[in-house]
Amino acid sequence: MGYAFRQALMTEQDQVWEILQQAIIRRREDGSQQWQNGYPNPDVVREDIEAGVGFVLTDDGVIVGYAAVLINDEPAYANIEGKWLTNEDFVVVHRIAVSQHHLGKGLSGRMMAFIEDYSVRNQVYSVKVDTNFDNIAMMKIFDRCGYTYCGEVYLKGAPRRAYEKVLSRSDV
Repeated sequence: MGYAFRQALMTEQDQVWEILQQAIIRRREDGSQQWQNGYPNPDVVREDIEAGVGFVLTDDGVIVGYAAVLINDEPAYANIEGKWLTNEDFVVVHRIAVSQHHLGKGLSGRMMAFIEDYSVRNQVYSVKVDTNFDNIAMMKIFDRCGYTYCGEVYLKGAPRRAYEKVLSRSDV
């Protein structure tokens, strides 16, 4: 069966929240300020899933990762200090997290590849993401996946490093 990436079900919100809680602890242990202020939380997970933007990565049916994947839905990205590579439709990814029990397998990169495929299948050829300035692990993942640093955006008043990857239309 292997890996699959699909929309999360309401019955899976507790599993998703557990994965996010593990990631919150890892961020704190890494010295990062990201996700240390009560966000994300169970309400965010429920809202993601209800809106159809919560996605899970599964390995033989077991949930091993989570991400919120939206199309053209990040108002903060309109005010970048820098310059995006494109000004067309885009997929935005938030709340990327991998289960504590499945670290070191490249699953964040695998999720990004699934998200890029999802983007192309929806005829959207840009993926935009952001992360805290102190989330070194995520910055390395974006670099490995071929994302370009474009500048800073502000979410909830905090500066974030913004990245974009332009996808090939021939991947359709």
